[in-house]
Amino acid sequence: MIKGNKKLNKDAEEKEKQSMKEFAATVPLYASYMNASLLEPFAKPITNEIDLLSLVVTLDKNIEEIKSGNMSSLEAMLISQAQALQTIFVSLGMKASSQSQLKHYTAFMTLALKAQSQSRATIQALVELKYPKQIAFVKQANIAHGHQQVNNGTVAQSAAISGEQARAEKIINQPNELLEVNHGSKEMDGRATQTAIPKDKAMATVAT
Repeated sequence: MIKGNKKLNKDAEEKEKQSMKEFAATVPLYASYMNASLLEPFAKPITNEIDLLSLVVTLDKNIEEIKSGNMSSLEAMLISQAQALQTIFVSLGMKASSQSQLKHYTAFMTLALKAQSQSRATIQALVELKYPKQIAFVKQANIAHGHQQVNNGTVAQSAAISGEQARAEKIINQPNELLEVNHGSKEMDGRATQTAIPKDKAMATVAT
């Protein structure tokens, strides 16, 4: 009985070790844990009352809020970043203005303009997050019965060609309107005998 209990305990220990190994293998894929590990050393100079586990829990909470559609934490972060970058831009710009050597002035001014550019990009990202662009997708259905080819790119051109052909056929098929009236008939008959024009008595030939 004792041997059986030892075997059970050993199996339980093996399973626990295996589960710990599996958990350790998932840690590099655990986004909040990995980013909390990077965040912790940078956050400690700001506050010492911080630990890795608390960061992981906070990040998980923020991730769940954003996944549910609540973007307030991201909006707050972007607003704070834009303001901080604006402050860095002003500070570096003031330092550049106080430099007497060109290389120092150029170095500070370059850093200042980079901070200003990053602030502008952050504001743009905030605007796009707050007011996303509306993209309209238009679906076009081409229905062809039988063996028919539809070319969308030449619709206007095909319509213009069809219009020209229709006008040409109208001109060709138009009946001749120059009809001669013969005894009340509008048909032209070249074989019909024409009525002689009566002589004008006033213009008759004077007898010798």
